[in-house]
Amino acid sequence: MIWPILIPIAIVLGFVVAGIRIVNQYENGIIFRLGRFAGTRRPGLNVIIPVLDRMVVVDMRTVAREVPPQDVITRDNVSVKVTAVLYFRVIDAERAIIQVDDFLYATSQLAQTTLRAILGQQDLDDLLSQREKINKHIQEVLDTHTEPWGIKVSNVEVKDVDLPQEMRRAMAKQAEAEREKRAKIIAAEGEFQASEKLAQASDVLGRSPASLQLRYLQTLVEISAEKNSTTIFPVPIDMISAWLKSPAQEKK
Repeated sequence: MIWPILIPIAIVLGFVVAGIRIVNQYENGIIFRLGRFAGTRRPGLNVIIPVLDRMVVVDMRTVAREVPPQDVITRDNVSVKVTAVLYFRVIDAERAIIQVDDFLYATSQLAQTTLRAILGQQDLDDLLSQREKINKHIQEVLDTHTEPWGIKVSNVEVKDVDLPQEMRRAMAKQAEAEREKRAKIIAAEGEFQASEKLAQASDVLGRSPASLQLRYLQTLVEISAEKNSTTIFPVPIDMISAWLKSPAQEKK
C-alpha cells in the first residue's frame, strides 16, 4: 500500500505550494509573521510559511491621483475652484504599510488640505501667473509630510482654476483695456519716430534747395502715374522765374 506514503507527501507538497508567492518587478512584499514585521521580499519567487506568515504586496510604481475640485478663497478674497494632479510613489514599502493605515487615501487627503492652505495664501494674480512656483511649493510641503510614511511626492500640478463668471468678465475687460493701451502706445511711438525722420528730412532739404526741387518733380511724376483726370499743383515761382524774364531784362 503506497497510500500511507503518498498522503504525507501530498500534504507536504500542498504546504510548500501554499507558501509560494511571486512578487512582480514593480512590487515589494511585506511579511508579517504572527502579526509582527518579518522582512521585505523583493521581486521574484518567494516562499513564506503558510498560516504563520502573511504577505502584503505594495506597488512601487508612480501613482497619478487627481485631487478633487477644492473651493479656495484667495488672499484678496476671490472664491475659486481649483483642481490638481498629484504624482507620488512608495520608496519604503515597510513604512508605507506600518506607519499609515491607507497610504493612498492618506496622501490624497493631505494633498487636498495642503492645496487649500497654500492657495489661500496667494493673490489671484499670483495664482494665475506663478503656477510653476506654487506647484513647487506644494510639492515640497507634501513631500515633507509624507516622508515618514515612505512616500515620495515627485510632482504636483494645479490643473485648472475655475473663476466666477463676474470675475471672468472683469478680467476680459481688463485684458481688452490693456490691449488698447499697448496699441495706442505703439501708434504714438510710430508717430514720434515718423516725426523725427520728417524733421531730419526737412533739415536736409533746407540745406539743399536743389534737392527740394527734385523731390517736387518726383512728386509730380507720382501723381501723374495715378491717372487723375485733372491735377492742380502749385509751382514755386523761383522754378519758372528764368522763363518769365523779358528780352530787355536779359540784355541788361
